[in-house]
Amino acid sequence: MALLEVEDLRVSFNTADGVVQAVRGVSYHIDAGQTVGIVGESGSGKSVSTQTIMGLTRGAQISGRAVFEGEDLLTASPDDMRAIRGAKIGMIFQDPLTSLHPLYKVGWQIVEMIKLHDHEMSKDQARKRAVELLRLVGIPQPDRRVDDYPHQFSGGMRQRAMIAMAMALNPALLIADEPTTALDVTVQAQVLRVIRRMQELFGTAVILITHDLGVIADVADEVLVMYGGKVMERADRRTLFFASHHPYTEGLLQSMPAYGGARERLRPIAGQPPSLLAPPPGCPFAPRCVYVMDRCRTDEPPLDPVGGEPEHLSACWLPHNTADRDAIRRRVAQVELARSAGPAGA
Repeated sequence: MALLEVEDLRVSFNTADGVVQAVRGVSYHIDAGQTVGIVGESGSGKSVSTQTIMGLTRGAQISGRAVFEGEDLLTASPDDMRAIRGAKIGMIFQDPLTSLHPLYKVGWQIVEMIKLHDHEMSKDQARKRAVELLRLVGIPQPDRRVDDYPHQFSGGMRQRAMIAMAMALNPALLIADEPTTALDVTVQAQVLRVIRRMQELFGTAVILITHDLGVIADVADEVLVMYGGKVMERADRRTLFFASHHPYTEGLLQSMPAYGGARERLRPIAGQPPSLLAPPPGCPFAPRCVYVMDRCRTDEPPLDPVGGEPEHLSACWLPHNTADRDAIRRRVAQVELARSAGPAGA
């Protein structure tokens, strides 16, 4: 049995404008020690899906299952969830400056979190643990910096402190929600190295939420591509980057900057994500898809295996036979190239 199994998760919110269908039937699983990346544009449902698992979407209409170590988190009592959060499931939020209390020292906040779940540990022992954790995540002079306030830390150091807090009790699962957003590339690499190191030390499973495919390429074992509140494609990292099937995944990959000048221009995905107040019928990506067919606008495609690979799934009406899909891809690419070239002799 997997460490966490999410089945048909659906999350909606009542607003003044109507019901927002934020997450629409998401399913996946994660094993101990595995890293699952969830990628997609803003508003695709990435963060809401994991916040719901953690019991942080109060007032939402929720259905489905999220079974963690045999217990359904969606039906767990508030007391049970308080015992799980921090101790068994750690979470790193996108903005560490707003996640850390500005009026309390960083070390004090780590100590309080430890003592909340481990009542037998003394305050001195918890402080030593906090210093040890800050050292593990690469904070210089941790015995001194443990008494600093969050504003005295740089952005990258605050994120490391959040990782230290999340890993304080050796949780079985770590959810990292956009942990490298707003950090420069060198600090991003340092933060990702810290997460990998902590994962190796404690055998923790990691769910990494990001819009950055470069981050996914660096750390993920399996990848979920989300769009319009749904999973569009699921595959291992190598398959996703070298043999993707879904047009949305293809668009994300083509919009990435290429190192070394391999591609002269970025190719952004035309159009805008759908409104989740009134999701379009059929495939949610149909209005922006260069491969769109009449069927795409009316019938919702199931998440089915691609090319006989049971672990590679795609929700698309294009042929799931790899050779046929590649032939269509080449044909559309030629049409797009001819269109961009303009009239002959121009």
